[in-house]
Amino acid sequence: MAPPGFRPYSRGRPRLDTRRPRTRFAHSTPATAMEALATNGAPTNASDRALIEVNGLKKRYMMGSQEVWALDGVTLSIEEGDYVAVMGPSGSGKSTFMNMLGCLDTPTSGTYHLRGEDVSTFSDDELAEIRNHEIGFVFQTFNLLPRVNCLRNAELPLIYAGMSKRDRRERAAEALRSVGLGDRLDHRPNELSGGQRQRVATARALVNRPALLLADEPTGNLDTETGDEIMELLEGLHRQGNTILLVTHEEAIAHHARRVIHLRDGKLEREETVEEPALAGADISIG
Repeated sequence: MAPPGFRPYSRGRPRLDTRRPRTRFAHSTPATAMEALATNGAPTNASDRALIEVNGLKKRYMMGSQEVWALDGVTLSIEEGDYVAVMGPSGSGKSTFMNMLGCLDTPTSGTYHLRGEDVSTFSDDELAEIRNHEIGFVFQTFNLLPRVNCLRNAELPLIYAGMSKRDRRERAAEALRSVGLGDRLDHRPNELSGGQRQRVATARALVNRPALLLADEPTGNLDTETGDEIMELLEGLHRQGNTILLVTHEEAIAHHARRVIHLRDGKLEREETVEEPALAGADISIG
């Protein structure tokens, strides 16, 4: 069974650079949308300078006869190469917001532009293509397949992308080496520590060289020391130019980012710039 966010795709598009060039894509069929994503294009207006722009984003759920607004008019932008944390108490809308940005759900109203294109109007098939090629997910519970080794876990998105066995094995091994697991390729998840499992999950999120890395409480199931190691890993990835959005309820974790967005009752309560991010001055290597 495919993990959340992945569907089979018949065309492989190898990308070896960890920082993808700025691109734009056309809203049409899934195939042409992804072909356009592979073509560089210069931005044509100011809005194209942002990797992500959401405007008046709302999401309504019905619980019996009660109407619940999980998101209620959120407007913000995220630049390419940014490192953003989303905070809020339980029920604030942060998980719903991450699901929207991850193309796992669609808004009731409002717009979500990714690379200048309104993906809030995309079909289910188009959204699946974007998830598989443009967004990497790191989950709190790792979501690794227990019966296969690290290499097979890391290559899974490339299988659904239709890449050849040889190319995907090389790409997966490269991703695992980049997170410090080059000597654990043949190990299964039950032979790894919690921190190592999260590194495998991060490598899996990176194999398609996504435009956006979404990390949902990535230290939630880890002890403090191991959690610090994962935050060092994310810091290193950010320094390489990756765009990261981190969802957390811990203020200490959020302040590893450069911006912190606070949600409450589905609304953007406030936004702050982190003047001195944790680990920002540290000498970090993840290779």
